[in-house]
Amino acid sequence: MKKLLVFFLFIFQQSFSQDIGLFNQFNGRYDFTFVGNTLNPTENSFQTLPPTVFTTSDATLTLNSGDVIESAYLYWAGCGTGDFNVKLNGTDITATRTFSNVLDQGIVFNFFSAFADVTSQVQATGTGIYTLSDLDVSTFIDHHAQNSTNFAGWALIVVYKNLALPLNQLNIYDGMQVVSIVQNFLDVPLNALNVIDNVDAKIGFLAWEGDSGLAVNETLRINGNIISNPPLNPANNAFNGTNSVTNSNSLYNMDLDIYNIQNNINVGDTSALIQLTSGQDYVMVNAIVTKLNSQLPDARITFEAPDLSCNVRVLEIDYTVTNMNSTADLPANTPITFYADGVSVGSAFTQNIIPMDGFEDGTITLIIPATIPLQFTLTAQVDDTGNGTGIHNEISEINNSFSLPIRLLASPNFNQPEDVLSCNLGFTRAIFDFSSNENSIKINTTDLVSFYETENDAIAEINQIANTTNYEAVTTPKRIWVRIENTDGCFSIASFLLKSHNCEPIIYNAVSPNNDGLNDVFFIEGLRNIFLNFQLEVYNRWGRLIWTGDNNKPDWNGKAENAVGNEDAPGGTYYYILYLNDPEYPTPMNGYLLLKR
Repeated sequence: MKKLLVFFLFIFQQSFSQDIGLFNQFNGRYDFTFVGNTLNPTENSFQTLPPTVFTTSDATLTLNSGDVIESAYLYWAGCGTGDFNVKLNGTDITATRTFSNVLDQGIVFNFFSAFADVTSQVQATGTGIYTLSDLDVSTFIDHHAQNSTNFAGWALIVVYKNLALPLNQLNIYDGMQVVSIVQNFLDVPLNALNVIDNVDAKIGFLAWEGDSGLAVNETLRINGNIISNPPLNPANNAFNGTNSVTNSNSLYNMDLDIYNIQNNINVGDTSALIQLTSGQDYVMVNAIVTKLNSQLPDARITFEAPDLSCNVRVLEIDYTVTNMNSTADLPANTPITFYADGVSVGSAFTQNIIPMDGFEDGTITLIIPATIPLQFTLTAQVDDTGNGTGIHNEISEINNSFSLPIRLLASPNFNQPEDVLSCNLGFTRAIFDFSSNENSIKINTTDLVSFYETENDAIAEINQIANTTNYEAVTTPKRIWVRIENTDGCFSIASFLLKSHNCEPIIYNAVSPNNDGLNDVFFIEGLRNIFLNFQLEVYNRWGRLIWTGDNNKPDWNGKAENAVGNEDAPGGTYYYILYLNDPEYPTPMNGYLLLKR
């Protein structure tokens, strides 16, 4: 905020923004530089009316021999709700991330910032002049001029690699947070640091809307210590329109400042606290870059989904341990633990020193306990002694694990089939219908059920029984084998018995022995070759036994035994007694039969 004409406006001033957080991290022989320029012809606190803001400006990127561009990020900002399509050296650039800030002091003032990754373009161009164009905030200039907050500008954060550099950790944080007369202090915690050596440690700021003419309690602290870079950045006017790379003090209403902080951060630190104060100036911090000497490995692990077999809980896991984006070798014998749903199921160690950006492949055989369900999460954790703790300090302690969902294959469950019973047709031969077993056996409706005469056929899935509704078993009991197969291709084998029993015979009690082929003998269906020990007796009306038969004699044809010449018995009513001599039928069957002549 530039000039507030009346005191009561202070109580209405509010600001809304996005917290600054870690955007990207580089570990290795990296450093960074800033390139950028303002679009303000003069500082807006001392502007002439009518105010103007350019749409184009340029700046020169200078790198040393051996510097290789790794990444380049373009930020542009200005007053108003935003212009998110610009050109860099004539190439169209569209914002992929945006930030905004609203200042409400009775009158609403909007500010914006935009981001695009322009690495490939800057790598192709290299050192030289960069021109940003088509950044147009003209619609908002007059509105912001009344509060002296009309501005626009752009910057490139360029990360480069050089083999001559020490091993560093470089962090880029961004967001959009404000310090001003009402919100006159701002704390920005910087996390994910690893300080091994603080020599040549530095921090850079990309900030907007600072004014050299406003130096009211404007300080920049790190870990409680005020930092400055006089005469370019005095201790009481940190954001004053300067560029530490070019030593320019005419970067109106934006700052590209880099400070040496080796005496303000300590070995072993994993975080730092940035604190800003302002008694008048309205400063928007957009990006912060830290460079710290850091020599640490960064172990990570991945593994391939294992091949699965039915009913096998032994898994062979091919895994890879990497030491990517690191600044030190990963020592040999780094522990690895594998977990199934959080339960440790195996451990291993790296075999060799893994260099920076290197990897090592390994294989481990895991036995999954029966207490672990078929579906579980398999997790590999590198630098883990088996209880979640490691033995190495690393660049990041939160990227050591890798997980995949696993579903073991198992044979289907099934209902035990019941034996099937049918009438003995002679010498235990029987006809069976066991087609209903197909649905009663399976539990999962998608399973496939098939029937076989031998267990080997069922396992090999050959010679399937096609006719299950009218199947003839020559002898019984006969075992039928069942294959139940699920959609995973796993199968179970079951069996049941086909059993025959001696059904009660059917007696046709009329005999007409006239050789017409109908009822010529006393026929009893279901008797012969079934009740092998039966005995049949036929009596005349006076109770005299005239014929006896068994399984070895033909059916009675109306002849009276023991008569002279085996005479034909006369027509009439006769009485029979049938002894089946079977435990299931202890009582003889008897009744009358009619002999017709």
